[in-house]
Amino acid sequence: MPPKPWSVRDLLKITAAYLKEKAIDSPRLAAEVLLAYQLGIDRVTLYLNFDQPLTENEVSGYRSLIKRRVRREPLQYITGVQEFWSLDFKVDPRVLIPRPETELLIESAIELLKNLPAPEGQLPKILDLGTGCGAIAISLAKEVEKAEIWATDISEEALQLAQLNAEKHGVSERISFMQGDLWEPLTNQSVVFDIVLSNPPYIPSEDYNSLSPEIRNYEPRLALDGHEGGMRYIKRILSEAPAFISSGGWIVLEMGPAQTEKALELIEKTKEYEKKSRIKDYSHRYRVVMAQRV
Repeated sequence: MPPKPWSVRDLLKITAAYLKEKAIDSPRLAAEVLLAYQLGIDRVTLYLNFDQPLTENEVSGYRSLIKRRVRREPLQYITGVQEFWSLDFKVDPRVLIPRPETELLIESAIELLKNLPAPEGQLPKILDLGTGCGAIAISLAKEVEKAEIWATDISEEALQLAQLNAEKHGVSERISFMQGDLWEPLTNQSVVFDIVLSNPPYIPSEDYNSLSPEIRNYEPRLALDGHEGGMRYIKRILSEAPAFISSGGWIVLEMGPAQTEKALELIEKTKEYEKKSRIKDYSHRYRVVMAQRV
């Protein structure tokens, strides 16, 4: 008699226990997400088919996915997708996986746009500095129909993925993608922005080896490592930004909670900004610093 085929219910139960034993975060969720991905369905459909028997090929493919997760490959790189601002973004090891706290940049930009002076016939100009997979620029393009949006990144590979995401969400014609290090691609463009948003690399080099294997071994170090104290790019952005921001325009930066006080001090020293503040993330830790150009 052939062995009884695995059902969705039984396979999820044993896999969640196995992932828990291997110290994988959210083991049940990981088991469900990967089985739904293997079967080409969503998690709701998975629940509606708990007693469905699975083929040998389906179980074999699922085991391969589970092995990848046990090697600490991020779930998002295995499935190739991450949700951000209620949109699905293609992600792979070319780019950082967007985090929920980065949505604070979108929220801040939307609020700032409400109070920006709007000269007749001119659209507000928004820059996403270091766009990665394009999550910030694309979310804003979906949210704010009347704006000129620019996005830069030092990584040509990241920009290729950002452009694919822009096409997927139907906004590729509304975003100008440019390759180069921070402000460098904009130096000859004769453009100033009303809002500059950035989630730069801000992990201190000295903390890098203590990051989880999912981050340390899989996500691009170029998008994470902020060098000593995590401040290298924050300092550069804040010191060079005034040349690219219109009078009354804003810069909005994500960073580590421990860096926000230092950033406010840098803003004060430049004498190029007036209003400045910092915002707490969903864990009630300071995460975003913003300042208005004189």
